Amino acid sequence: MAPLDLDKYVEIARLCKYLPENDLKVSPAGAGALLAGLAPSGSGAPAGPPFLSAPDPRRHPLFDFLLYLFQRLCDYVCDLLLEESNVQPVSTPVTVCGDIHGQFYDLCELFRTGGQVPDTNYIFMGDFVDRGYYSLETFTYLLALKAKWPDRITLLRGNHESRQITQVYGFYDECQTKYGNANAWRYCTKVFDMLTVAALIDEQILCVHGGLSPDIKTLDQIRTIERNQEIPHKGAFCDLVWSDPEDVDTWAISPRGAGWLFGAKVTNEFVHINNLKLICRAHQLVHEGYKFMFDEKLVTVWSAPNYCYRCGNIASIMVFKDVNTREPKLFRAVPDSERVIPPRTTTPYFL
Repeated sequence: MAPLDLDKYVEIARLCKYLPENDLKVSPAGAGALLAGLAPSGSGAPAGPPFLSAPDPRRHPLFDFLLYLFQRLCDYVCDLLLEESNVQPVSTPVTVCGDIHGQFYDLCELFRTGGQVPDTNYIFMGDFVDRGYYSLETFTYLLALKAKWPDRITLLRGNHESRQITQVYGFYDECQTKYGNANAWRYCTKVFDMLTVAALIDEQILCVHGGLSPDIKTLDQIRTIERNQEIPHKGAFCDLVWSDPEDVDTWAISPRGAGWLFGAKVTNEFVHINNLKLICRAHQLVHEGYKFMFDEKLVTVWSAPNYCYRCGNIASIMVFKDVNTREPKLFRAVPDSERVIPPRTTTPYFL
């Protein structure tokens, strides 16, 4: 089976399109012309729409073809992720990013601040979806970049890359609205299950979405986690994506209802045992964009400016030229005049 035209998919995704929606709205011929580059001859794509045994006459005739292409992108990335370790090694120079939460236009601002892929090597520490207006477009863009340049972008799993959480905080409903059913969401959840848990920069800087776990003392214990599953409600895997640093002695119950609060003593022990210089994590809104704790053994990086379009916070990315040279870069949210804000109630495109 021939691969997708990844250049075309990146081009489409960069325009804040989860599929070629503008062409789709114009005419089947216009959509077909653009899609010709996405599924080359011999790609294994169905010969032509419709592909359902009983097609819905209200739906655009290319609907199933578009879903098929999105499924192929997800499958393609899953195959790439299958080869990655639970603790994926990454070399400097590299730029580390925190939560994005579907804020597509601010993700584009992040790339303007830090450089475009593949010129800049990136680690994204999870929470790509939910709460923002454009979770599907955001995740599609990151998947397209991963597919095109797999060695230049590392995607970690956050607590929102979960079936249960996305059904509560918006991503499931967004997929239903934009694709007309839950199939696209299901394809994404398969990718969620394959996302790696942590990244290790030059063997000395650990990147993880949430934090530490009382069940994990060494990096080798992270390497043995079975990650191809829904995030459990408790245990080591859960803790890595849910825990938060706090001014406590060792461990304390988390008010989130999952994961733990962990303190400086725990952090220092983990850093010492594993010969680390720093732990990078995301998961918590920081109004200044980033925050060092525990004698600069841990840093929280937050990359969603004006979170939920109302918090007014600055965002940041952390640039590591080497393990001893780090530079936070700050950026603000894209003004409303430069983004498209969808109406509160959106009519599904395919009805």
